[in-house]
Amino acid sequence: MPTPKSFATGTPQASCTVCGIPPDSEYFDESGVAEPPSPGKGVVLARFELPPQHCGVLEYFSQFTDLHAQDASQIRTPGLEWRLLTNNRPLYPYLGLERIVNPWGYGSFPIALRLDENSVIEFVVRGVISKDSGSGDVITTVAGRIVGRYWYNTAYEDAQRRRF
Repeated sequence: MPTPKSFATGTPQASCTVCGIPPDSEYFDESGVAEPPSPGKGVVLARFELPPQHCGVLEYFSQFTDLHAQDASQIRTPGLEWRLLTNNRPLYPYLGLERIVNPWGYGSFPIALRLDENSVIEFVVRGVISKDSGSGDVITTVAGRIVGRYWYNTAYEDAQRRRF
């Protein structure tokens, strides 16, 4: 297999021996704040679309509610379901969280979920009917953040060379 070359300079580059990510990869960091959606509705809190012919990895995601910000024990989010989606499909194992698992501002737990070429990743919160919805505490603000890296997929290197 030939040595990968930097997309920007065309010079040989070495990928990380642990994760395989090229050293000239770029970061993405997207976030959003919204009012909680009503049952049956959803809000995209963060969205990133990988450029054509680029792969990536999702490294972190964070969740926020005003209740959790006031009291860190308020990890349940009654009436809300959090989802990470790639190309409109749930990203396993983050299928339907009804609680805060990665609180915003606390140095979220790192993850390493591979994103296929030209993927769209979205962090969505949906309103759901929950038996805990009438507990008295009301969430009035939600937020979500996604952070990751993306890089040129060297599988397309031959195609780029042949076009010229």
